[in-house]
Amino acid sequence: MSSSVAKAITALDVLVASGFALAGLFHPQAVLPAGEAPTPGSAIFAVYAAARTLPLAIFVLIAIFKNWRQTLIVLGILAGTIQFLDFFVGVAQHDAGKALGPLVLAILQFAAVYALRRNPDQREV
Repeated sequence: MSSSVAKAITALDVLVASGFALAGLFHPQAVLPAGEAPTPGSAIFAVYAAARTLPLAIFVLIAIFKNWRQTLIVLGILAGTIQFLDFFVGVAQHDAGKALGPLVLAILQFAAVYALRRNPDQREV
C-alpha cells in the first residue's frame, strides 16, 4: 500500500467519524438505536462526540497536507482504535451496520498505519 492510499484511508476514517458526530448533533435519530427518541442526555453525548472527533479530523488533515508522517502514524493509531471500539458499540446495539462499518474502517486504518511505518516515502518536517 502506498503512502497516498494510506493517507486517503486515514482521511476517510476521520471524515466518516466526523460525519456521524455531526449527524448526532443535527439528526440524532440517524445514530440512535431504532425506535429510540433523542433526549437531552443523548444531545450532550453528541456534543462530546463532536468535540473529540472534529479536532482529530482537523489534525489528521493537517498532518496529511504537511506530510508529517510520524504525526499521521500516531493519529492513525488513535483513529483506528476509536473505530475498533465503535465496533463494540454496534455489537451492543445489535446493529450489524454500526458494527461492521467501524470494524472494516479499523482494519483498513491499521493496515494504513502499517504501510506508513514500512514505507517512509514521505518527508518529515
